[in-house]
Amino acid sequence: MLLRSPARSGGIHLRSLLGARGFSSSSPPSAPAAAEGDDGKIVASVLFERLPIVIPKIHPVVYAFQEFSFRWRQQYRRQYPDDVLGKADARGKGDYQIDYVPAPRITEADKANDRKSLQRALDNKLYLLLYGKSFGAPDGKPVWHFPEKVYENEDTLRLCAESALKSVLGGLNNTYFVGNAPMAHMVVEQNEESSASSFKRFFFKSQVVGATKLNIGKCQDYVWVTKDELLEYFPEQKPFFNKMIIHIR
Repeated sequence: MLLRSPARSGGIHLRSLLGARGFSSSSPPSAPAAAEGDDGKIVASVLFERLPIVIPKIHPVVYAFQEFSFRWRQQYRRQYPDDVLGKADARGKGDYQIDYVPAPRITEADKANDRKSLQRALDNKLYLLLYGKSFGAPDGKPVWHFPEKVYENEDTLRLCAESALKSVLGGLNNTYFVGNAPMAHMVVEQNEESSASSFKRFFFKSQVVGATKLNIGKCQDYVWVTKDELLEYFPEQKPFFNKMIIHIR
């Protein structure tokens, strides 16, 4: 499995990436030429995420350092006359006062461990996983996977990824694709006992925009999971996905 950094240029055009039979001879040395048949298959997958809604809690180590820094600065702070401090204290006082009550961090979805809800783990990113048929899955059995589509005749891989996500959501109104190029790719090698051929999977990043609920279709089941939960679904590929998710933060 290979991890590539995202390109900063425009979308990847498949006409320049693929020849008549797989990869063209002008491909970089790090991209091995594909054999004839199904070995040249390319799959576009989408890492669809919901960004944190509330500010994450401060790590205890960071909080301890901030507390220490504050107390250290207090020792050498500038001393102001009492009359100046009195004027400062009097500012902002009026006949009205707004009582601010923060929303709870723990929601009903958290208490019920409802992984189908976007209203959970509000201080974390959530990632969409689907359960169903996936290209390259052993014996065609349903597995957990990201929204995906095998490249057919789209002009760019980005358009192929958009089509993959659109088929699941029914539209792209509440989505935002980050960049035109894939954020990473992996080469899926099949063992000798498997009848399936090796292929390449390219990952694109997209985000939920302006929605608290999405209608997910074209799958047997789905979940919205945090990074740590996501890695539990892919134990064999944990190092790859762990590195990929850290890379995009």
